[in-house]
Amino acid sequence: MIPEPSAAAASRSSEQNDDAANSSGAVNHSEDDSGNENRQKSVRRRKRAHSASENVTNKSAKAGRSSTSRGRGGRRKHVEAVTLFEVITMGRSAMQAVIDDWIEAYVTDRDSSLLDLISFFIQCCGCKGVVTAEMCQSREDGDVMSKMVEELDEAAGLQYKKFLAFPWILTVTWPMDTDSVEYPLIQSGPYGRWFHSEFCDFVSVLVTQSQHSVIFDSYLMNTVISLLAELSDSYVRAFRHTCTLAAVKLLSSLVGVALSLSVGIENSQKLCEVQRRKTLRQKSSVQLERIQKKITELQEKRTEIENMMDIIFKGVFLKRYRDVLPEIRSICMEELGLWMKLYSSAFLNDSYLKYVGWMMHDKVPDVRLKCVLSLQGLYGDPVLLPKLDLFTSRFKDRMISMTLDKDNEVAMQTMKLLVLLSKTSDEVLSSDDYEQLLQFVYSSQRPLAATAGELLYSRILNTESETQDDLNQEEEQKHQTLTRIKALLQFYQRSQLHRHVVYLVDSLWDCGGALLKDWSTLTSVLLQESQSQGLTREEEAVLVEVLVASVRQASEGPVLAGRSGAKKVMSAREKKVQIDDCSKLTEHLMVVLPQLLSKFSESPDIVSSLMKIPQFFVTECTEAGNSQVVSDLLDGIRSVLDLHSSPAVLEAAARTYLSLCAEETSCSAAAQSARDELLQSWTDGLTELLQDALKDGAFTADERRAAEILVTLKKLRAFYNCHDLSRWKLFELLSPLLSAEGAQGGTPPEILLELLQCLSFSIIWSLNTSGDTLTSREKAVSQRLQLRLFCERGHHFLSHPELAVRQQAFLGVCDVLTAHSYQLHVWDPTSFGPLLYTPSPKLQRALLTFVCQHVFVGAESDGHSGVSERSEEERLEELHRRRNLLAAFCKLVVHGVLEMSVAAEVFMFYMKYYNDFGDIIKETVYRTRQVDKIESARTLVLCLQQLVIRLKREQESGGRAHPGVQTFTSIKELARRFALTFGDLVKFRECVVMIHRNGIEFVFQEFSQTPETPTPPYLSYLTILSEFSCKLLRPDKKTVFSYLQKHAAEHVVDLREESWQPLIYYRASLLAAAEGEDAVSYVSSDRRPNRSPHPKQKIEGSKSPCTLTNTEKVSKGQRSSFSPSRQEKSADLDPFSVPVDPPARRPTVAGSVLSTGNEVDDDTVEVEL
Repeated sequence: MIPEPSAAAASRSSEQNDDAANSSGAVNHSEDDSGNENRQKSVRRRKRAHSASENVTNKSAKAGRSSTSRGRGGRRKHVEAVTLFEVITMGRSAMQAVIDDWIEAYVTDRDSSLLDLISFFIQCCGCKGVVTAEMCQSREDGDVMSKMVEELDEAAGLQYKKFLAFPWILTVTWPMDTDSVEYPLIQSGPYGRWFHSEFCDFVSVLVTQSQHSVIFDSYLMNTVISLLAELSDSYVRAFRHTCTLAAVKLLSSLVGVALSLSVGIENSQKLCEVQRRKTLRQKSSVQLERIQKKITELQEKRTEIENMMDIIFKGVFLKRYRDVLPEIRSICMEELGLWMKLYSSAFLNDSYLKYVGWMMHDKVPDVRLKCVLSLQGLYGDPVLLPKLDLFTSRFKDRMISMTLDKDNEVAMQTMKLLVLLSKTSDEVLSSDDYEQLLQFVYSSQRPLAATAGELLYSRILNTESETQDDLNQEEEQKHQTLTRIKALLQFYQRSQLHRHVVYLVDSLWDCGGALLKDWSTLTSVLLQESQSQGLTREEEAVLVEVLVASVRQASEGPVLAGRSGAKKVMSAREKKVQIDDCSKLTEHLMVVLPQLLSKFSESPDIVSSLMKIPQFFVTECTEAGNSQVVSDLLDGIRSVLDLHSSPAVLEAAARTYLSLCAEETSCSAAAQSARDELLQSWTDGLTELLQDALKDGAFTADERRAAEILVTLKKLRAFYNCHDLSRWKLFELLSPLLSAEGAQGGTPPEILLELLQCLSFSIIWSLNTSGDTLTSREKAVSQRLQLRLFCERGHHFLSHPELAVRQQAFLGVCDVLTAHSYQLHVWDPTSFGPLLYTPSPKLQRALLTFVCQHVFVGAESDGHSGVSERSEEERLEELHRRRNLLAAFCKLVVHGVLEMSVAAEVFMFYMKYYNDFGDIIKETVYRTRQVDKIESARTLVLCLQQLVIRLKREQESGGRAHPGVQTFTSIKELARRFALTFGDLVKFRECVVMIHRNGIEFVFQEFSQTPETPTPPYLSYLTILSEFSCKLLRPDKKTVFSYLQKHAAEHVVDLREESWQPLIYYRASLLAAAEGEDAVSYVSSDRRPNRSPHPKQKIEGSKSPCTLTNTEKVSKGQRSSFSPSRQEKSADLDPFSVPVDPPARRPTVAGSVLSTGNEVDDDTVEVEL
């Protein structure tokens, strides 16, 4: 609260200008006792000031207590007086009561009450400083206006703002760190949203309750507007944000008052017209004068209100609508749209609309969204449309471009705005604009696509066509449906996106669901002759895809691959609608589908789409129990399979049989019988063909029989992928073809591709159903023999001339080995299960070689034409195949089929092929780490060491650079990426320590120093090892450093030589990381040993050298015990079994040099710590 002017401040009045002020007061809003002198004085004066503040004078106290008791239901007779800021916490009803009492107090003592209101706004800004108020007698006083400042006092740590809220001169003093504290309006969580709502309600209630009384006294509103205008212009964000919100909400409330005055004026004018129309005898001049006087009074009040609004707009809005804070810009745009909609006579013109158009280019999405939402309210009102013509012509292009906004909500709301715009006039958007906008039905964001679908439906599909007079209602409806279907097909063909029918149907589902779910009309159109309907063969194919997509949409909902933003949880009503739709489509399409299959049996693309429909049937309906209907459907599917063997048809048929053969369906018995009969016929035919084709171990079939074998294998392979065909014993039937590959003639590559897939499916199904089939050891042995035979023949086919055969053999071997490993892990050891099979070392090396030769290859060495000569689609398909090969190999490593160290060859290519295979390799690293984190870390070390060895050999040979050799920089970057995978330092402590231990031993082990070889050959590996130094805990860094010293002490180390720089860098990384500095500073200090140390380091450090003698060394036999202790609980203890005393003092910059002098013997090394 700000106390009213009192005699307490009279002693200071002599120090002020007599014309500027005659009284002052102060109050402290801070809750802590610390602060400046003004705060302490205000605390001591609290009791004195209380007698002159809010709720202390007789009338104010009564008002405060009565309002509080009303807000709380009157439960207590005596309630403490509250401030206006505390009223916000009591709800809207208490707020109205307190504001009514405040208005009564304002009428009695307006200065004191007004200061309480000023205190309220200051507190809402989160300010806990001191506010001083002085009376000002003249607004035009130049001396007073020159004192309006806002400055900092860095010495006192305070900020000052002195401004005029006539008739008051207010001075606010607050700490300098106010900007770093969350003020109420931006606090996170529900409190911030609640405060925003209650604060806006307070401003609205204040204006509403005072609109018939004190709002027109030319004192209250002038002071409040001056206060809000000054504080909204502050550089302090809390003041600027809070008071801008209060000002624009105040203007919105004044708009409501102006509207009510306009209604009063209009009603009074009607009464005046009625009086004037009366006859001379009925007229009352007194009443007419009273009405005219009331009209004049209301018009004067409205003019005064409009002047207030104009002052707020010019004093606050024009300064803040381009504020640096996006929240303030959003508030301004939101309220401006409200003003233009509610009070269009004053605000809806081009002078105000231009601000909305300008801010549609704002860089913050929320500001653009508020502009679009404001325009939606304007374009949605037909009365306001004539005033928007100029704005529409000026900013139409910007609105169309905003449909491509990077923010999905802004793009979707802009599309809604354009839908409203298109409904108002057909001339606003051109045909090119519609062509651009309608393509958004294929957008990856479903809300945007659905809105574009609404535009498509209203623009093209919902047009009424001319109908004949002699048609009844049903025929007329079918005619309209046919017209819309043709329009939809024409639009789809014009868009030239022939693989996105499901997305088009999904976009139209919300607005055109009735059209898309009219399956009877759709099927009747397809069953009739195309000439009678005017449809081409291509349009019929598209219509079939629309039919299948609508069936899928009704059965599964709007969840599509590649499209986000769909509603994931359906309501009870939506679930009921989905069940009803599924029942309707099943009852109709189960009867009609055989006819459609018969009509389009010659077109494999159409029948492959039609055969997907039974997968969405609800088999509990009545038609599913009709045996004749089910039999007709199964006969239709079989007739199609007899004609076609394309992969799409076979896959659709296999999945359809899988859906119909489910045990819980009513037609499962008939479907299973039909499927078994079909498979038996294929198996019998294949047996006869193979008897003639295989003679003396050689494949001797002619082209016709080879084609028949190929077709039958394709059908069996497609069904083997979904169904268990073990009882037909296809492995025994087909395995002779594997051995016939090397005989006279050989098995054709096309047959080998299908054969390898069939045999791999056979083994996988056998492993998966081992619980039911393996009832004796003999069967388990037979299963292992099949697995061994397939792996051996697959190993042989890895060198086949055809690339497709090699890749399929690799995938087949990887799949069966992965499935076998999985079954061994999950099998119950008490029962019969798969016997252990370990691939031979030759096969393991062959698999690794295959990956390196077929996956990690460049465009110039992949055996195909260059990337520039190949289409983008072919390149992506090739990349997809290579990714499948790499993923299959990585599964072998993760499941333990191959040794984890084999993955080192794969990890080498992590950076080189990061864009193509980086995600697969990274996931392999994480999966192997979950299996064995120590062994996984050893694999990373092995990878880096092998790369360094290869680089060293390449440098020594001096020949041409080998493609598999990477540069030192790339190896160092690879190590950095590996280090980033160790996130939890405590969890991977042992792993990181092992990496450093292994690296140090790799560099110094088996190194004998001679004049010819003064440094270890792989000393540069220490630079790579330094990338892992940041992952060491502080105790481990010191111990690793000591471990490094023990190995370096065995040799004469001259750090002045350039060849020892990797050791300097690695040592610096350990010390710098342990002390919170960087390695570069340590390296620079090593190279400048004579630099004088920092004064602080002179005190803390020691410059005398500390020589490690023989007694302090650790023998080589003790190095094996260098590992973290598993029982260690404290981070301050040495985690290793070899205790090494760490340096007791912090090393100085000059003392970070490790050097050897001529007087030091070979067994010691001089270390300055």
